Amino acid sequence: MSKYVKQLVADDIAKRLKSVNDAFIVSLVGMDANTGNSLRTVFAEKQINLLVVKNSLAKRALSGTSLAAALGSLDGSCAFCWGASDVVGLAKEIVRLTKDKNFKELKILGGTMDGEALTAEQSVEVSKWPSREEQISLLVGQIVGVGSGLSGQLIGTASAIASQMKQLADKNGDVPAEETTAA
Repeated sequence: MSKYVKQLVADDIAKRLKSVNDAFIVSLVGMDANTGNSLRTVFAEKQINLLVVKNSLAKRALSGTSLAAALGSLDGSCAFCWGASDVVGLAKEIVRLTKDKNFKELKILGGTMDGEALTAEQSVEVSKWPSREEQISLLVGQIVGVGSGLSGQLIGTASAIASQMKQLADKNGDVPAEETTAA
C-alpha cells in the first residue's frame, strides 16, 4: 500500500474515531467471517460500533488523541469497540460476549477511558462497576430515602404531640366526650 493510500485510510480512521473518548480494543484473530458478522449483529443491537484496523494504521491515525494511549504494545490487527449507553455498559457487553461459546476467539486486549490506558484486566474490572442506569437509581434511592425518613420523623413527631395533647385533655376533662371520640 502506498503512503498516499495509507494516509487516506488513516484519515478515515481518525474521522470515524474523532469524537470517541472511551473504547475497548479487542482481538478477533481466528474468527471466521460468519461469526464476525454474527458478532457485528449483536453489537449493532446494543448500539456498539466495531472497527477492525491494522495497528500501524491505528497508531498513525490516532496519534495525539485520547485513544492513542491504548495502542502502546499491540501487534497485528485489532478492533475498536465503542458506543453503548456508557463505558461500563460497553465493558459489560464485551465481557459477556467473551464468555459466549459462539465468540470464543473474541478477546479483550485493553482499552481507554477518559484518556487513560486500560489493560485487559482493568477492562474486565470496569465491567463489574455499576452502569450509568444503576448509578442513577442508587442516587435517586439515596435522595428519596432522606426525604422519606424526614417526612416520617415529622409526621411521627406531630402525631405523638397530638396524641399527648389528647391524653392531657381527656385527663383534665377539658374536652367534652363527643369531641374526643370524633377526633
